[in-house]
Amino acid sequence: MRGRKVPSFYLFMSLKDKVQSLLEGALRENPSLFLIESKIHPDNSIEIIIDGDDGVKVEDCIAVSRAIEHNLDREEEDFSLQVMSSGVSEGLKHVRQYKKNVGRKLKVKTTEETIEGELISVTEDAIVLTWKTREPKPVGKGKVTVTKEANIAYENIVEAKVMITF
Repeated sequence: MRGRKVPSFYLFMSLKDKVQSLLEGALRENPSLFLIESKIHPDNSIEIIIDGDDGVKVEDCIAVSRAIEHNLDREEEDFSLQVMSSGVSEGLKHVRQYKKNVGRKLKVKTTEETIEGELISVTEDAIVLTWKTREPKPVGKGKVTVTKEANIAYENIVEAKVMITF
């Protein structure tokens, strides 16, 4: 690779393995960042989606992009690279994403129902949502406001998105 001394094992790695190795190194440089998804398409276009405990700045995407792009040889493999932050519309996929959104309102589709509520806690196995709803009074006419809570295991979550309110 153009003037750089490259370990011999690196020359025999696939593009996917090279990108994975370089990506892991870039994320070690900034431990608040974490990988959401990486894809390498048949045309060698590389897509990397990252998130961060404190959000993702443009500079973070640039740093990850440079760490990968500057260590791949375009003469060896023709590729395109896109590094982006996880958007709100993407949904939550990683435990660290749930942790940074404690206190925010989520819309969570489970295998059985859809729940909108405030994310109040996160563990390694599940999340806890709370919300208020109106229910008929146990005795008499009318309704009363009650607070409900749901403990939802990650394995039962089909999709979870942060609800933006203005």
